[in-house]
Parts: sequence; structure tokens; C-alpha cells
Amino acid sequence: MLSGKIALAICVLSLSMTARAADLLDMVKQRGVLRIATEGTYPPFNYKDKKSGELTGFDVEFARALSARLGVKPEFVATEWAGILAGLQVGKYDVIISQVTMTPKRQAEFAFSRPYTYSVAQLILRQDDAASYPTLASLKGKRVGVGQGSSYAETLNAIGGIEVKTYTSAPLNLQDLANGRIDAALNDRLLVPYMMQEARLPLRAAATVGDAQRQGIAFKKNNPQFQLAIDGAIAALIADGTYARISQRWFGLDASRVPGQ
Repeated sequence: MLSGKIALAICVLSLSMTARAADLLDMVKQRGVLRIATEGTYPPFNYKDKKSGELTGFDVEFARALSARLGVKPEFVATEWAGILAGLQVGKYDVIISQVTMTPKRQAEFAFSRPYTYSVAQLILRQDDAASYPTLASLKGKRVGVGQGSSYAETLNAIGGIEVKTYTSAPLNLQDLANGRIDAALNDRLLVPYMMQEARLPLRAAATVGDAQRQGIAFKKNNPQFQLAIDGAIAALIADGTYARISQRWFGLDASRVPGQ
């Protein structure tokens, strides 16, 4: 009799855990809105249009298409990068769609969709600097500027011997590079063409370095049904060509493909 009660208790607990795991998808569907955190200051991925003041960029267009696939409306929450993951942890929004690189540390804390962009780090140097840095390790002894809170800072610090300087914005990073305060800047190869065009400084795009990185949609763990829905929506956008059209418009290439493959 006791064993039967234990078995029943285990069954009830299992059903309860399954129900909780599906809560995010249920909540989003019932609400009819997907609450999306994005930095809002990271062109061409996500930023405010100078004329309209509305959020735009690759991430924003992708998020709108994704929400439509899920049958809900997108609600964007512009959030500073420094606190964006903490905000997700306390439930300020449902997901982050803001080029969140899927590092082991982040994957230990959050769930991620399948990757929706693949990129690789690219160096930026002064035009009068003929140096060549074929690998990240070859930057030892140099001063390198990266975005504050970016995965690039973690990567360079892990190598050691590189003086890493962090910046709250790409323009400040590039200005310091042009003025000789740092030796190189490191950023996403999808972002570099836009940065260079906007900066109009005596700089040049140099080699891509390191391994390809994966960016995914971050959300709280233990939401398997939401995971399936998000992954299915991304796959559908890729399959019907919607993703490629958005990506080509912003980058001139299909960012769902691994660089070099």
C-alpha cells in the first residue's frame, strides 16, 4: 500500500513538473504577447531609427517575424546590456533577442534556442598599421578594445597577456583606436562593415580570428515546450526564405550559415 502511495506521489510530482515546464509557452500564448529584451543601441542589430525613434535592425525584424510565427505580438523592452541577463533571471521579460553569444557560462544559467546567427570575431586596425594578427594569441602584449560585458572580453582574458579595455559603445572603442590609445579593436564580423561606414575614421577591417560563435535566443530554463516552439519557428523562417531576406538586407549574407562552410 505504501509503495502505491509513493508511486502516486511520484506520478503527481512528475505531472506537476511537466506543467511548470510548459508555463512560459502557456503564458505567452494566453497573454498574446512575447516580451522581448533587446539592447536598442547596437546597430545594425537593434537600435532606434533617428527619424522615427522606433526600434529597428536585424534582431528587431527577426523578432517580429518570429513572433508572427508563434501567433503572438512582440513587445520590445530596451535594456542596457550590462543588466540584460539579470533582468531575464527575475522575469522582466520572456526572452532576449540581442545577439547573445551561447557561451558555456551562459548556457549553464539560461536556456537557449537553436542558434539564429553564426559569426566570428574580426579585428579592426588603424590604416597605417600593417601588422598582421592571424590568431587571438598573437595579440599578446597588445591593447585591445572590446564591448563591455561581451564574450570577446572573456575570450581575450582567458588567453592572458592581452591588455583588454572595455567600452560601453562601439564609437568610443573606434575613436580610441584611431587616436592610438589601443592597438586593435575586436568585434562581430557582421557588425564591422556598419561600424566602419558610420565611424568614417582612418581604420581598416583586418582578419577574422578565433572560432565561429553561435548566437541564440535566451530564456529561463525548464521550458521544454517553449523551446520546441521557438526552435520550430526559427526553422520555419529559414525554410521559407524569410530569414535569408532579412539577413541579406542587413548584412549582405545569410547569417544562419556557419562562416567558412
